[in-house]
Amino acid sequence: QVQLVESGGGLVQAGGSLRLSCAASGSILSPNVMGWYRQAPDTTRELVASMTSVGYSNYADSVKGRFTISRDNAKNTVYLQMNSLKPEDTDVYYCNVWELTRGNYWGQGTQVTVSS
Repeated sequence: QVQLVESGGGLVQAGGSLRLSCAASGSILSPNVMGWYRQAPDTTRELVASMTSVGYSNYADSVKGRFTISRDNAKNTVYLQMNSLKPEDTDVYYCNVWELTRGNYWGQGTQVTVSS
């Protein structure tokens, strides 16, 4: 069983930066993908960025060039550096771990609010 704990959300002005962290307790089995999703009320949860256990990354078009995902496999932690934030980035951000053998795990979510 894997538990995910997110941190780093908050309120920031447009153009500012935030760094989200997600620490996983327990062992994460490979192959796996660690990533971040976001969801606004009454909308579908959407992928923001993900990174495989061998380092391949993928980004939503809306965040390319502004957000950077990274992971520390030794610490079972994934990060999301968010720069040049826009009001439309305001959402609840969820950490996700997908394992080929055991499926999906989700964090509890962290609120990111960008003021104009």
